[in-house]
Amino acid sequence: MIRVLVVDDEALVRTGFTHILNASDGIGAVAAVPGGQALQAVRELSPDVVLLDIRMPDVDGLTVLAELRRLPDPPVVAMLTTFDTDEYVEAALRSGAAGFLLKDTDPEQLPYLIRTLAEGGTVLSSQVIRTVVDSFLDQGGREPYAVRLVDRLSGRERAVLALMAEGLSNTDIGDRLHLSTGTVKGHVSVVLEKLRVDNRVQAALVAERAGLLRPPEDGADR
Repeated sequence: MIRVLVVDDEALVRTGFTHILNASDGIGAVAAVPGGQALQAVRELSPDVVLLDIRMPDVDGLTVLAELRRLPDPPVVAMLTTFDTDEYVEAALRSGAAGFLLKDTDPEQLPYLIRTLAEGGTVLSSQVIRTVVDSFLDQGGREPYAVRLVDRLSGRERAVLALMAEGLSNTDIGDRLHLSTGTVKGHVSVVLEKLRVDNRVQAALVAERAGLLRPPEDGADR
């Protein structure tokens, strides 16, 4: 059972997510609380995944995220928002969020997204991916420091990183590269260490800034 905690300032949102999650096989909402109760709820209930509203009147979602990331065994955290161009997207991802979802995500998609998060995957709505990529392009493309970090990876590790950046779970990466899940998990650990990052989302940002995910230029070798 994947245990999920919903943190949102709106009771209607909390109720809606709770009903969807509890109706899904292998997933259960252990609680749904406003932002001020998030840290205590995580400590008491030990959820696997936290869906955290990024903008709340009683407490800032980024502050809650930072507090959760400091816990000895922090849960996977995905940020929730009603805005498709939220100004805090990159700040949340750099702070350790493993995903960023719109509150109007298709209810039929939500269980799959929760399972992806629980398996170590990255979950970003298409609108959020566009925001991150646009930010990357606005900053001038490839960054030398990110390039140097990615250059430390072996060919196999670069392949794993590219698939991590696409949001694939360890199981999906293994299927794509014909590797066992355990082998993929080992590669992911090495990638995170070599890139000097704490989680998969931060690794994906390094990959983007290194140009690893950029399509080949016209005339380039395929």
